[in-house]
Amino acid sequence: MTPIHIAAEPAPGISQHTNRLSHEKSPYLLQHAHNPVDWYPWGEEAFAKARRENKPIFLSIGYSTCHWCHVMAHESFEDKDTAAIMNREFVNIKVDREERPDVDRVYMTFVQATTGGGGWPMSVWLTPNLQPFVGGTYFPPADRYGQPGFKKVLERIAAAWKENHEKITEQGASIVDALRKAQAAQPDSPDKIDINILEKAYEQFSSNFDAREGGFGNAPKFPRPVTLNFLSRFYARDPKSDSGKRALETNLVTLRKMAAGGMHDHLGGGFHRYSVDRYWHVPHFEKMLYDQAQLAVAYLDAFQITQDRQFESVARDILDYVARDMTSKDGGFFSAEDADSLIENGKPEHAEGAFYVWTKKEIDAALGEAAEIFNFHYGVQPDGNTPVGSDPQGEFRGKNILIQRHTTTETAQHFKKSEDEVLQSLVRSREKLLSIRAKRPRPQLDDKIIAAWNGLMISAYARAAQVLNEPRYLESAMCAAKILRTQLYDDSHKTLFRNYRGGRSEVEGFADDYAFVIQGLLDLYEASFDVDWLKFAIELQETQDRLFLDDKSGGYFSTSGRDKSVVLRMKDDNDSAEPAASSVAALNLLRLAQFRDDKQMEEQGKKTISAFSATLARFPSAMPQMLVALDFSLNKPRQIVVAGKPDAPETKALLAQVHRLFLPNKILLLADGAEGQKYLGEKNAAIRAMSMVDGKSAAYVCENFTCKAPVTDPAELRKLLASH
Repeated sequence: MTPIHIAAEPAPGISQHTNRLSHEKSPYLLQHAHNPVDWYPWGEEAFAKARRENKPIFLSIGYSTCHWCHVMAHESFEDKDTAAIMNREFVNIKVDREERPDVDRVYMTFVQATTGGGGWPMSVWLTPNLQPFVGGTYFPPADRYGQPGFKKVLERIAAAWKENHEKITEQGASIVDALRKAQAAQPDSPDKIDINILEKAYEQFSSNFDAREGGFGNAPKFPRPVTLNFLSRFYARDPKSDSGKRALETNLVTLRKMAAGGMHDHLGGGFHRYSVDRYWHVPHFEKMLYDQAQLAVAYLDAFQITQDRQFESVARDILDYVARDMTSKDGGFFSAEDADSLIENGKPEHAEGAFYVWTKKEIDAALGEAAEIFNFHYGVQPDGNTPVGSDPQGEFRGKNILIQRHTTTETAQHFKKSEDEVLQSLVRSREKLLSIRAKRPRPQLDDKIIAAWNGLMISAYARAAQVLNEPRYLESAMCAAKILRTQLYDDSHKTLFRNYRGGRSEVEGFADDYAFVIQGLLDLYEASFDVDWLKFAIELQETQDRLFLDDKSGGYFSTSGRDKSVVLRMKDDNDSAEPAASSVAALNLLRLAQFRDDKQMEEQGKKTISAFSATLARFPSAMPQMLVALDFSLNKPRQIVVAGKPDAPETKALLAQVHRLFLPNKILLLADGAEGQKYLGEKNAAIRAMSMVDGKSAAYVCENFTCKAPVTDPAELRKLLASH
């Protein structure tokens, strides 16, 4: 495969064509700027051409780190003969799904409804009025994999359009109408939402749990951190119950197996997108920011619950990887790293995972005598360690994907050494191999700064700053929040924008951008006690309500409805790799209601949950993050207010006790006797009255701001929190 370049200028060996994508900021669109295809970005120029010439639109949607997007680009979009058909018969539009999730969501719904599956690259043919009539995903250049060749598909669709475009247009309008009705459909009567839904969801996850290898179902296995969020809270609801204990075990087994697997980058930190097998061994090698953010939080939760240092170690290695390799010099977080990379510097051949895999010979040469311990621990084999069934393309033949085959204890026993000796040997070996790997050609970096994903990462760093008492993590969270406020927020209109790369994009933020950023800001307030972040969160919540709230049925539409080129206004009802905007918004509202003692926000949070009652009643495991909000709403949330100066040692000692425990249904406030307390007290008389006790920092533990007597002794506070 030829190298993937994101620069606007054609690279040596790449076709010298230039199309309209050369003016775009998206790395994915820039990858296609020198295709012979006459690509247009999504916009009126392309739509007007299609209407004027009465041509169908070919819409191709993908993203910069998508392996099969690269394959189809190389096989078809770089091919002059294929491009000639596309340019003659269609108006061709490229969309980066990360930049325009609204466009992607509409046509993915169509593809899934008509083909039973979906994925990227997504290929959809539209009428000039943007109504879909044929869809699919990857098409090979010639007939194979049981699929027709792409050129054949193009010719057939072009012929059908010429022969019967009026009927196709009618069909397209009918399809959009059917999709619109399906989106607007309401259950006959709202289903009852109560604690039984949590039990039902747990049973659904439990029945699908792979007790031996962790995770859910068979291959491929995705991390889906929202599931882990639910399980940890289901455990915390009743830690002594059998189902609570099993939920925790389900969570911890999954986290341990993922951490040991090849999906975890044992040298550089962080996690790849998913595992192609049930053993977490062979990953799809791309690394996405939203996975790092959510998994870091899942490991932090596990550490709080168990105090097992393994979970702390994994959380740190995720956060340190993001700080090292996915953070801009200004502090914003980049989107993703590619699965593919050059095999050697100066040569054009690409391969998936080339940056990450090793031959035994390479490891032996690098490590000398220490290789024996390393190879035993990480399952390194002379002929490679990749199962044949997990490598259909033969890309990893003779190569090793590092996977922890033995525990430190087992490795120490095997070599008759102490565990400390083995640990030190492995640390030195990993450092050596990491420095060697750093000289390899790196996978391409998608350096877009996306508001939603930065919000998730701010949450992760803010939570880590608390749980691990690590000031540099708080600094990372604050830097990113400042970037969002300065680069992606229009203060005059109180609106967020979707992304930033070499300047702010023109795409306004979607509901998930608002929801995820608000969540990040609430977590950042609890970590920093800077009340400005709380004020910013409330400002964003007001805009989210204005632009996206469904006043009639509750919940949040994904889009504002202002862009008329997006033919469906949808409301996500599935928490998948990223949680649905409404799921995160529901919990944000419930938390904000506690911060501000605001009954209206509480009611809106509950109404948001109720809007999805049909999904929750029938298939609750589809929305585990909404179940987290439901759990919060069914509990009696606690307010923990620490009165004292934030930097005082006794204040820090009290906060350390709060941070040590897993208390998912609490909010944490600081009564500092200054501006922060004054703001919090505007709507809350109880907070106005809270103060230090006999000159000492004091903690108040409250329900509905009815508080127990304040305590100044950290041990007393711990006892008070643990007894609840």
